[in-house]
Amino acid sequence: MDKRYEVYCLADRYFYETPDRLSVGESAAADDSAVYEAAQRAVPEGWRCFLSGDWLHVNPVDSEGNPRPGRPKQGWKIHVSACPDNAEKIASKVWDYCVARAIPFKFVPGPRPLHLRNSKYADRAASGKFATIYPLDEAECHRVLEELGSLLDGEAGPYILSDLRWNDGPLYVRYGGFARRYCVDGTGALVPAIENADGRLVPDRREPAFRPPEWVPLPGFLAPQLAARNATTVADLPYAIESALHFSNGGGVYVGRDRSTGERVVLKEARPHAGLAADRADAVTRLERERAALQRLSGLGVAPEVRDVRTVGDHRFLVLEHIPGKPLNSFFAERHPLLTADPDPEALTSYTEWALGMHAAVQQAVAAVHRRGLVHNDLHMFNIMVAPDEQSVTLLDFEAATDADDRTRQSLAHPGFVAPRDLTGYDVDRYALACLRLALFLPMTTLLAIERDKAADLAEIVVREFPGVPAGFLEEAVRTICAHRPARPRIRRPAQARHLVAVDTREPYVCDPADWPRSRESMVRGILASATPERTDRLFPGDIAQFADGGGLGIAHGAAGVLYALHETGAEGFEEGEEWLLRQTAPPPLGTPLGCYDGLAGVAYVLDRLGHRERADELIERVLAEKWYRLAPDLYGGLAGIGLTLDHLARQRGERELRDRALEAAGHAADRLESCANRAGLLRGASGPALLFLRLYEGTGDPGLLDLAAQALRSDLARCVRNERGTLLVDEGWRTMPYLGAGSAGIAMVLDDYLTHRADPEFEEARAAILPATQARFYAQPGLFRGRAGMVLHLARTTTPDPDVEAALAAQIADLSWYAMPYRGELAFPGDQMMRLSMDLSTGTAGCLLALGSALHEEPVQLPFLPPLPEPDGLRI
Repeated sequence: MDKRYEVYCLADRYFYETPDRLSVGESAAADDSAVYEAAQRAVPEGWRCFLSGDWLHVNPVDSEGNPRPGRPKQGWKIHVSACPDNAEKIASKVWDYCVARAIPFKFVPGPRPLHLRNSKYADRAASGKFATIYPLDEAECHRVLEELGSLLDGEAGPYILSDLRWNDGPLYVRYGGFARRYCVDGTGALVPAIENADGRLVPDRREPAFRPPEWVPLPGFLAPQLAARNATTVADLPYAIESALHFSNGGGVYVGRDRSTGERVVLKEARPHAGLAADRADAVTRLERERAALQRLSGLGVAPEVRDVRTVGDHRFLVLEHIPGKPLNSFFAERHPLLTADPDPEALTSYTEWALGMHAAVQQAVAAVHRRGLVHNDLHMFNIMVAPDEQSVTLLDFEAATDADDRTRQSLAHPGFVAPRDLTGYDVDRYALACLRLALFLPMTTLLAIERDKAADLAEIVVREFPGVPAGFLEEAVRTICAHRPARPRIRRPAQARHLVAVDTREPYVCDPADWPRSRESMVRGILASATPERTDRLFPGDIAQFADGGGLGIAHGAAGVLYALHETGAEGFEEGEEWLLRQTAPPPLGTPLGCYDGLAGVAYVLDRLGHRERADELIERVLAEKWYRLAPDLYGGLAGIGLTLDHLARQRGERELRDRALEAAGHAADRLESCANRAGLLRGASGPALLFLRLYEGTGDPGLLDLAAQALRSDLARCVRNERGTLLVDEGWRTMPYLGAGSAGIAMVLDDYLTHRADPEFEEARAAILPATQARFYAQPGLFRGRAGMVLHLARTTTPDPDVEAALAAQIADLSWYAMPYRGELAFPGDQMMRLSMDLSTGTAGCLLALGSALHEEPVQLPFLPPLPEPDGLRI
């Protein structure tokens, strides 16, 4: 599970949203207590104050309101750390000091965004940064550290991992950029940049470790601080750390050994003032809670035994007994029977018996904890360790545990198991046990964070797919989760009824995705109802990636992709949305990527499809004016996507220059194919360049381009492995991937195209071996590039010879209903991690709309540059 998403769930019930919209802006306007006193001050003449994200910038400006000339674009910057209790005072002192000396700075303007920056799963590289000060040069940096450091002496704050601490106070330093500049990094991505010693822009590394650029000497006044930092290490512990299991903003979890006895142990690290929970408890406070809870449970055999507590510097370590076994969540990938197209009835029976046994074991362990008067408060599948004999379990992670008489709400919880706000005490664990009844069979309980009524729908799916599950087992779960609220009407579909049309005449839970065009109309209404044309950062809610540079514009996560899906599936034009995209690209925001799915090339392609030729040409001119030829060769943000866009526009315009630039992009991509060796698939692997070579071959007839396409496809196939059933999947080292974006299904899409031009037995065998990957009964998400919708799109387009393709397509369309969620009464789908809905093309409703349109629309639609394939009635050799 990607912990980055949790903080984006706080500001909105339905969609991923930037946390600053919860804490400043609307809330600040209604209540001045939402911001610090310093954030309410009027700036003096010659200064400008503005809000950007969760930062309030305070800058000296010239007579025209521009930053005063002579300020550096990079250098040693100073960060100020703060805690909730002293942030108000520190903000006031920073303001007074910097304004009096004409030093630009920014700070977090209120308690809510400060809490979020320091929360348990906040970005470790940015954690603790309450204010940033931009000195003119090293001399001013030294002076600020001395003077402001004296003013703030004794103030506490979380340690800023990316920086070097100044003495023992809340000031830290780091070399980095002051102005927004960008360059292409080693992977071909556009990233924040600074100048190196030669004046060339290079990535401004922002990592949770102090690493100045190699060409920047450490100022002499910082040497004592670096020596002090290096003097304290984990070598002082009587335990040898062997590996890291997990990192959060509060600290790490490590496996180690007792140096004296050789006993294997687990060490939990806690950083003071960091990793805040909802109740504002920091990691050290929670570590002490866990120690107290585990000592109270000692001897029960359902929790680890405490071995030791140690302090190194200001970091606390709780040393625990190492529990052999595997987390409960890890069993799903290796034994769940729905990961195949046709589950064996014996496998279903065996798994059902195992899952029921696991739940009983967890229930017994929780009951033992309750008998000691404790509530676990954070029970989920990652916190349950299954013994090697699979007969017993051990509960882990008691940092949120409370006394049963403590009636406070949960302060930490997994999104798929978080209890309603009115539950406290033992009822919190009982709610988690109810969620576990569903999650053991269908790990989709994160949807309950959006709407608890979905529990009844999930229970019906479980009963249909696992006939041996006792009805009462799930009825109790639904009753607990829904808490006596009336359930909405739901889809009830017999197991054998999986067709391309709706089969239920009663009012469904939401519109059945297979009921086209009714489902199209419902999705379109839902998408349009979610639009926010008054905002400038995004038009449609989607994945958290849309809040990065340019994310709100592009095809993958932004407005262009949604408008493309609406247009291609025959929806009426959304003029206000098109105007928004035109407005936001005149000019596009600084730092917007150049590529097809992430940036300007893709926006140009969509605007051209929508009839806005002039703006499309302007954006392509912007792309070509940049150093686009340095990008990676991939389709997502690199040369393949730009080349395909140029080729498309060349065909539309009949312009030879654009075709030449497309061929130039292909040449650069061919030269860099080896850089795709570590990734595979349609978006990031060599299949993207292969698609470019194929489209250019179709326009030029040059067989050398067809040879390059074959070379690229073989490169991606070399990254694939066969599972025990012979299915071909992309091997990522720690997991295998079937999906359209980074999995084998995306490779098969391009293999289909290649085989329309040249016969190749190896490729024929490969695409046949990939086909079963698109026919499994379960996928964790519905999305186009990492979920079931991508399988629908591939099955609707593929020419792979197989008599079961049509039936498999019907089944995948029908089972998109597993993820169906209501938004304002309309059909919508959750995004990545399934904690919130998404409307974007890559992860959400627009992608599902496009996939369904590829199979059900009267004129089949497809992704850009992947038009419907001709019937395989002949091959050109």
